[in-house]
Amino acid sequence: MDLQFFCRVFLITALISLVCQVCSVTAGDIVHDDDLAPKKPGCENDFVLVKVQTWVDGIEDAEFVGVGARFGTTIVSKEKNANQRRLILSDPRDCCSAPKNKLANDVIMVDRGHCKFTTKANYAQAAHASAILIINNQKELYKMVCEPDETDLDIHIPAVMLPQDAGTSLEKMLISNSSVSVQLYSPTRPLVDIAEVFLWLMAVGTILCASYWSAWSAREAAIEQDKLLKDALDEIPDTRPVGSGGIVDINTTSAILFVVVASCFLVMLYKLMSYWFVELLVVLFCIGGVEGLQTCSVALLSRWFKRAGKSYIKVPFFGTLSYLTLAVSPFCIAFAVVWAVYRNVSFAWIGQDILGIALIITVLQIVHVPNLKVGTVLLSCAFLYDIFWVFVSKKLFHESVMIVVARGDRSGEDGIPMLLKIPRMFDPWGGYSIIGFGDILLPGLLITFSLRYDWLANKTLRAGYFLWAMIAYGLGLLITYVALNLMDGHGQPALLYIVPFTLGTFLTLGKKRGDLRVLWTRGEPERPCPHFRLEHQHHEELDDNDH
Repeated sequence: MDLQFFCRVFLITALISLVCQVCSVTAGDIVHDDDLAPKKPGCENDFVLVKVQTWVDGIEDAEFVGVGARFGTTIVSKEKNANQRRLILSDPRDCCSAPKNKLANDVIMVDRGHCKFTTKANYAQAAHASAILIINNQKELYKMVCEPDETDLDIHIPAVMLPQDAGTSLEKMLISNSSVSVQLYSPTRPLVDIAEVFLWLMAVGTILCASYWSAWSAREAAIEQDKLLKDALDEIPDTRPVGSGGIVDINTTSAILFVVVASCFLVMLYKLMSYWFVELLVVLFCIGGVEGLQTCSVALLSRWFKRAGKSYIKVPFFGTLSYLTLAVSPFCIAFAVVWAVYRNVSFAWIGQDILGIALIITVLQIVHVPNLKVGTVLLSCAFLYDIFWVFVSKKLFHESVMIVVARGDRSGEDGIPMLLKIPRMFDPWGGYSIIGFGDILLPGLLITFSLRYDWLANKTLRAGYFLWAMIAYGLGLLITYVALNLMDGHGQPALLYIVPFTLGTFLTLGKKRGDLRVLWTRGEPERPCPHFRLEHQHHEELDDNDH
């Protein structure tokens, strides 16, 4: 194994471990679980995000986002129905006693602490406030609930929690300006955003392209092997197809070990998540993205520039490279560098998706599942891994480790780059619909295996396994998005839905068609050995000549 291939395998192994840290489709979560906040009379509002639009001296200014309380009146959903009200800073600041301010349907801003949320709201309502903004003592949003013994609540003003940094900004406005007014409204999210449709198409399309490329390469390798055997009847060939030297086959042990290593990486990311650590991940992602983009570009361009693709030169450290690779590499490097420098601009998601898709396709070319047994072990372990780190980890770490890492809550950035994302186009709250690389890569390993098997077995599309595996994957991913919307945007482990659909379909079809034994063990159809077939043909020709 040359140095160049060793470096590729090492890099891809590290990146696979990293990309599987975010096998969840996530949206913005709010701190505090719903099951700890039961509804009861006077305290039965749904938790909703609230937009707080500000005006300074009549001029529209910053907008902040808060969360509505369980108690109080509901907040209007349409901006045109929301009234502008003057903002007043409470005196005392905590509003745990009657405010000294004179209020006339004004919005009062108070600090969290020293008394219950409902106590603050009652004092604000008695002082004739039209709404109360409670500033949290942390950067997160907190769901305001009622105490278990509060059964006779009669609060008729909206109550909204704002994060600490929003409170600091509003206080500066009040101190430095003569008049600050606010408008509170809570626009409803669309049930399905078109971004989720495009993300679904991207995930399915990536596996589709990778599968056909992988199957084509496997068939070309088999054809090349037969050609070589025709020229060397007296040599017993190696059973491994020619051209597979650049392929890494996963075995059962490595499939189990992979999930263990991925879990260690996840905990490390969770504990060490910071600005500098995200920067390190960006560098690793760029290196992997360059490798992926270069591999895909060379494969496409070699169809038109065959001579440059087949002419090689030896480069120190990198080994033997084609002239086409040397020509393409600077553009791939420049693309990744430009994305890394400008990754915080609004359209940077396009570059991230291009690098990510190229990386996924390249990994699916290099890393293969040799049979259904290994694929079953890998996906089953990933299935348990996903559930544990999204749901069970809450019991151990008091928060979902997977979701915290995916969002980059402690890094000061918008999460780690190992995911595909598209901005939510018709969502008044903005944000991104995202999917982790692992939700494409891990099922993709099984699906690419299915098409390689179909082509080597000369199966039609309908009689094979690939079509049904692709349909199952698409349905599993669709169910994931349905669950995401039903769960009010809380992060969902996509493999919880994808694995049963994809793996279950494969195993059921294999059992029904009688191919399960071959799929489980060999992973490829039985073919007569070309060497003995050609030898037999050679002897028949000699017998004919004797006659």
